[in-house]
Amino acid sequence: MRRFSKRHGHSASRPEISVRDDAPDELRGVVVDIAYESGLTPKKVRSVICRVLRRRADPNNWSDFPNVDGEARDHVDSCEWYEVYDIIEALYESAERSGGFGRSGPAEAFEEEINEYFERRGIGWQLIDGQIQTRGEEAFEQIVTSAKSHLEDSGRISAAKELHEALADLSRRPDPDITGSIQHALAALECVARDVTGDSRATLGSIIKNNPGLIPPPLDIAVSKLWGYASEQGRHLREGREPAREEAALAVHTAAVVADYLSRKGSV
Repeated sequence: MRRFSKRHGHSASRPEISVRDDAPDELRGVVVDIAYESGLTPKKVRSVICRVLRRRADPNNWSDFPNVDGEARDHVDSCEWYEVYDIIEALYESAERSGGFGRSGPAEAFEEEINEYFERRGIGWQLIDGQIQTRGEEAFEQIVTSAKSHLEDSGRISAAKELHEALADLSRRPDPDITGSIQHALAALECVARDVTGDSRATLGSIIKNNPGLIPPPLDIAVSKLWGYASEQGRHLREGREPAREEAALAVHTAAVVADYLSRKGSV
């Protein structure tokens, strides 16, 4: 049965993201709790955790509580932060294989509760179809997701794929591929620009220069500057000048918005 707060639509305000490259102690315990709530047994949870961490289950632990449960929790408490998210993905997969019951299957229940916890605790990750992906502020999520969906709907699959890869690079653990995310985001924008102008070989910079009005001025200058930034930071990075994750997220966000605009605008 769903809890009172969910049945009646009550929820606390969501804090800003404050946790990214970490797995707080509380999260490590909550992951096991949610796995149990989703229908997985202590022995199944221990098996998944040991498989991910390449640990041997203690053959002397037989009883679910406290022995097997304690062993599983000890492994989660002592592993690297990024391995906690590996475990979350593996627990989702195990729940998915266990089948469905009631209103929704255990995998869906697990994903819903994990994402609810991430949001409540300001953790900058989300579980989507069994994969941990980066989570930005609400506006970022809505715009990038909407742009990717519209590109797919309009048949611009290559551009949508590049945008997907940009998000995947931001989601890599333990270290995001910052330069890769910028490259893929601008590749998505360039792909759409080539399609709407019919110039399949030109770079984004030359497309903007040769097609006045494609992007309303002075926004065209800003997009041209973005292309220059991506060229410097994504392709010709100099030692000690790798951009921060926040800069990469801004580049992905902006590229997604402009790509969506050009896709909706259509051919010139």
